[in-house]
Amino acid sequence: MHEVYRYIDAINEGIGRVVAWFTLLMVVVQFIVVVMRYVYSAPDFLGISSLWWQEFIVYLHGTLIMLGAGYTFLHNGHVRVDIFYSDASETVKNWTDLLGSLLFLLPVCYIIWWSAQPNVAMSWKNLEGSTEASGIPYKYVLKSTVMVAAVLLALQGISTALKCALRLRGEWVDDPYRGEESLD
Repeated sequence: MHEVYRYIDAINEGIGRVVAWFTLLMVVVQFIVVVMRYVYSAPDFLGISSLWWQEFIVYLHGTLIMLGAGYTFLHNGHVRVDIFYSDASETVKNWTDLLGSLLFLLPVCYIIWWSAQPNVAMSWKNLEGSTEASGIPYKYVLKSTVMVAAVLLALQGISTALKCALRLRGEWVDDPYRGEESLD
């Protein structure tokens, strides 16, 4: 069981560290778009329209949010009502996280997956692209990140539930993220 949660945590940690760089890339691309438009009055950059670059920023932002959700949950950056949780005993915290993951997070992840699947399938079938002529022709890839986010969040929920169950059984759990302050 320990290997399972370590593996899931490593997946979300790795993906989170990669997509975190999308933030810097978004800032750089936005800066270039602004400079090209207002300083040089150029509608294109590298022969690509500014509309394409603007959509690229939106794609980066959406991908960052979707693929970073599991990482955020791993690092306790998710929304939690800390009024009671912060002062609770470790046993209460473990029960809260275990039941919250099993009763709330996993069903919500399933609903997200289930409701996104028909739209994503149709988008892939039609190879849906931008509604703008000079936009990015890969909207179907962006839409797929919703389903990937559901899987990553569900996996992290399983990892959290496993760690809590092991702690409640009295086992030692290698969880360097447990004591982290919230990312808020």
